[in-house]
Amino acid sequence: MVQMKKRTKSATNNRRSHHALKPKTLNVCSKCGKAVQPHRACANCGTYRFVEAVKVKAPKAKK
Repeated sequence: MVQMKKRTKSATNNRRSHHALKPKTLNVCSKCGKAVQPHRACANCGTYRFVEAVKVKAPKAKK
């Protein structure tokens, strides 16, 4: 089989223009002040919208 039309470098790069990674948006936790992704419970204190949504385990001590 033979390639019908060559796709130019500019056309290829224009197609790839939307492939760039975007930075994650971070909010501040209302209780502890740590950075949290929106619409997710805080990994540090376990609160979501001023309510304790998740029980957070204490970090294990290293041996």
